[in-house]
Amino acid sequence: MTTEQEYFENAITLENYMSQMESNQETSYSIYEKFEQPEDPEFIGLLTEKKPHILVITEDWCGDAMMNNAILRKIADAAGLEVRCVYRDQNLELMDQYLTNGGRSIPKYIILSEEGEVLGDWGPRAPEVQEFVMEQKAKLPAKDDPQFEIHQKTILGEISDGFAWNEKFWQAVYKDLRKTFTEALK
Repeated sequence: MTTEQEYFENAITLENYMSQMESNQETSYSIYEKFEQPEDPEFIGLLTEKKPHILVITEDWCGDAMMNNAILRKIADAAGLEVRCVYRDQNLELMDQYLTNGGRSIPKYIILSEEGEVLGDWGPRAPEVQEFVMEQKAKLPAKDDPQFEIHQKTILGEISDGFAWNEKFWQAVYKDLRKTFTEALK
């Protein structure tokens, strides 16, 4: 069985992943450029000291990945961290070790020590973002409703727009990543 560290060693960098995106690339780069990371010397100092490796399970069609990966990259740039990505659909054996409520939800960030020990994981959403998504999905009619598909497309578009432009969501992701990474590294 392949270890998380072996996946990490064979994965592509987050920068290369973003440059190769076939979906959501422009929006992901826009978030990356516009996200204003808080002044946070304590957190960045912890990351710089501990130098965790971050293994990302992702796909470029995923709206959550579009937003979260851009924020993770900004954090990684500030702390000089190595972040590498594997595609979920090509790595189901790994993905199935990190299910969310039984589902293959992405992105998933696996926090590894420099030696490859799994210290923790995060994903796919910050709690505030999850609340927004659930509120939007609650507006959908029943699946057997003839209007379900058109309403679903509208709701998914609203969710994606929120990810692309709502800076409060970006800050919520940052705070939740900070919390999870800090707990894993202490």
